[in-house]
Amino acid sequence: MSTTSTLSKKSAVSDPEQVSENYAKKKIMTVPAFRARKAGAPLVCLTAYTAHVAHLVDEQADMILVGDSLGMVIHGMPNTLGVTMEHMIMHGQAVMRGAQKALVVVDMPFGSFEESPEVAFRNASRIIKETGCTAVKLEGGREMAATISYLSTRGIPVMAHIGLMPQQMNTAGGFKAVRGQDQFDAVIEDAKAVEAAGAFSVVVEGVAVHLANKITKAIEIPTIGIGASAECDGQILVFEDMIGLFPRVPTFVKRYGNMEDMMRDAITRYADEVRDRSFPADEHTYKAKESD
Repeated sequence: MSTTSTLSKKSAVSDPEQVSENYAKKKIMTVPAFRARKAGAPLVCLTAYTAHVAHLVDEQADMILVGDSLGMVIHGMPNTLGVTMEHMIMHGQAVMRGAQKALVVVDMPFGSFEESPEVAFRNASRIIKETGCTAVKLEGGREMAATISYLSTRGIPVMAHIGLMPQQMNTAGGFKAVRGQDQFDAVIEDAKAVEAAGAFSVVVEGVAVHLANKITKAIEIPTIGIGASAECDGQILVFEDMIGLFPRVPTFVKRYGNMEDMMRDAITRYADEVRDRSFPADEHTYKAKESD
């Protein structure tokens, strides 16, 4: 089976003149440029796991995250804990084929960085070598500060991730937002610790608005909110959640489309036309040629 690739061309789903001038003038996003957006124009961030989606997202995004959420979104896992280095590298390679200008960050999967800074460096350097991405993201606050420092001082840019940490769901008892005021100080200290360790940015997930605002004011690196606050320096959503590919999404997700219904409709119409033999029609078939 074959499909037409649009990755080396202008987007086939957009009018080139509309995508165009701003996109053509957009510079490649670097880690220093990303960090310099602290308290500036909000940073637009989305996940992508495939080359074509990365190509589309790249038109608007400052950062594309190859998140370990791909385990649930693409591979049907119940959580992110089963994601491997091989998963992240394969999808990271695909995204790098589609992205041209956004900063591409790849998640470090569960078990790939917690053992020691040395193990983390070995796995992070492998991700960067084999995908060509610019940076990695890892979950954890104060407990991961030494590892973040070890990586960042050895040429590996690190985006941190605090608040609700999906890889710690077993110890947390599930995916639980941080809303209790008695938890606020600890999360703020996590933010300060990852900043001091050298993280160039930090994802703040699943925390009360007031806490997200305090974190954003307390540190000098950009905060990227997901289930946090509009006052964060940027926002990120899982692409498939945002386009409405799943019927149920977290409270903090706004659905900007309804792709599930559109896909169901297309599948149903295709099935009907196969069954009544109206597809393929004459225009979808090849005609015989006379032999030379």
